[in-house]
Amino acid sequence: MEKQVVLFHSLEGEKIYFKELRVEDAQEIHHYASDQEVSRFIGWNLMNTLEETSQFIEIMLKRESAGTHLYSSIVDKLTQSIIGTAIIFNFDQEANQAEIGYVLHKHHWSKGYGTEIVALMSDFAFKSLNLHKLHAIVVHANIGSARILEKNGYVSEGRLKDHYFIEDKYYDALLFGKITNLET
Repeated sequence: MEKQVVLFHSLEGEKIYFKELRVEDAQEIHHYASDQEVSRFIGWNLMNTLEETSQFIEIMLKRESAGTHLYSSIVDKLTQSIIGTAIIFNFDQEANQAEIGYVLHKHHWSKGYGTEIVALMSDFAFKSLNLHKLHAIVVHANIGSARILEKNGYVSEGRLKDHYFIEDKYYDALLFGKITNLET
């Protein structure tokens, strides 16, 4: 898995590249992790302090070391600043599948970054990890994230009613999946 971790940290696209998640980058990550609008639908708790963000990064690094998650910081090539985090997790070795997740600073929403991130992760998961299927679970109100997945060939596989309880309100979960189209 170590080789795959290194590869995941070195993915590169047209506007972005991935790099190793590091506690030293907590200040940049805190810019979006502490934003209520960004954290609302991603499954992370709002990071109120830089210390909370640093502690959460340490948790993520422990998960990656344990082999249960892959994390990368997403860097904007133009500004060289960290603008998000990419995640592959919930690996199911028997079914040969995993879940993807991503979070972006809101200043980078609706500019094609998310679509590029999911394309890079999907290509990596199918070609380097040899996974059969990827899936993602999205809060139904997160329309932008659902569009990103659809643009990358993920199909709707279902809806879980009142699956999330966020800010005193119930939200449905939308399930998306993509099966590799590589020859086996």
